[in-house]
Amino acid sequence: MGKKIIVLFLIIISIFLITGCRKNNADAKKFSEEYEKLNNTKAPYGDNENYRNISIPKNNSFVYSNAKEILEMIDNKETFYVYFGSAHCPWCRSVIEKAVEVANKNKVEKIYYVNIWKGFHEEILRDTYEIGDNNKPNKVKDGSKEYYKLLNKFDNLLEDYTLTTDNNEKINVGEKRIFAPNFIYVEKGKAKKIITGISKKQTKYNSKLNKNILADEEKKFNNFFKK
Repeated sequence: MGKKIIVLFLIIISIFLITGCRKNNADAKKFSEEYEKLNNTKAPYGDNENYRNISIPKNNSFVYSNAKEILEMIDNKETFYVYFGSAHCPWCRSVIEKAVEVANKNKVEKIYYVNIWKGFHEEILRDTYEIGDNNKPNKVKDGSKEYYKLLNKFDNLLEDYTLTTDNNEKINVGEKRIFAPNFIYVEKGKAKKIITGISKKQTKYNSKLNKNILADEEKKFNNFFKK
């Protein structure tokens, strides 16, 4: 009887591992296709501008997730990487290729992906503010209840949410912000590291990614992903 129980246990574990691998592979392919399908298509920003063309290998580390799942993992004191971004985000498209490359090089098995936009600036997670009368911030859309919980969990790492007036004056909204892109490392339920991966040498979202910018991105992601 004891041997039968052990065999049954091993079969269950094998099924679990195989199912997990299949999910990873399916998500990796889906992630690649989601970002690449915008190549050579017109972007809703700039003057007659297309989305940046990118190429993401099918063996990437990204696994689709959501804010609720991330909160559960934090409460369970798990250790993991999470990426908040969107295929439509121009700054995300500037760094995602290097993020995939360096994560693979550092043998990062999973990066949980939380998509924050349905389309360009169509928020599906975060709240939205605009500058109203007397340069006061007005909330025009609430974020999800999970979003506000994430702000609390990541408070030690997040930056203030500010808006910029026509006169380049910074207006503080009064809360922190999960920006896009944001890569966050959580260790045993505690937020430890955060980066955008964006090089200071890249001054515009549509700047050409020259060797200096790419080298800077690589350095940032190496520091972030290294064990």
